[in-house]
Amino acid sequence: MRSTKNGVAWLFAGLMMAGAGNAAADASVAKRLDERGVKYEVDMDGDYKVTYNYAKEGRTQLVFVSGGTESVAGFTVREVFSPAARVANDGIDGAKALELMAESRQNKLGAWELAGDVLYFVIKLPDEISAAELESAMDIAAETADDMEIEFSGDRDDL
Repeated sequence: MRSTKNGVAWLFAGLMMAGAGNAAADASVAKRLDERGVKYEVDMDGDYKVTYNYAKEGRTQLVFVSGGTESVAGFTVREVFSPAARVANDGIDGAKALELMAESRQNKLGAWELAGDVLYFVIKLPDEISAAELESAMDIAAETADDMEIEFSGDRDDL
């Protein structure tokens, strides 16, 4: 009886490990990024990770395209997001949060959001956008987030 329990435990552990790894990423994103010649990696969440290189400034900026979508009232929505700061490290307090909310009101595309300890610039788009439109949204997210990272951290380039 004991060997059966051990066998079942090992089988369960093996199945769990086989299921570990990258979450399913939506191939339609890969197709659009490939169409534009954008180099990317798929992270553990199934999101598409792109590193923008601002060689002139000696900086880089991460941008993610969500590997999944969400449905809201008949719309299929995909997110493009880019980290800009860490709340604790960069001193984001209530006053700064209010400034970010006011800035979000002025933005025509995208807004500031917190996820855990990280401030992100997030653009939510209908999933039917073209490859060129997706790349444009990524460009906007990268530039906006990197500008804010400079504002918060000076020369530090952590995100």
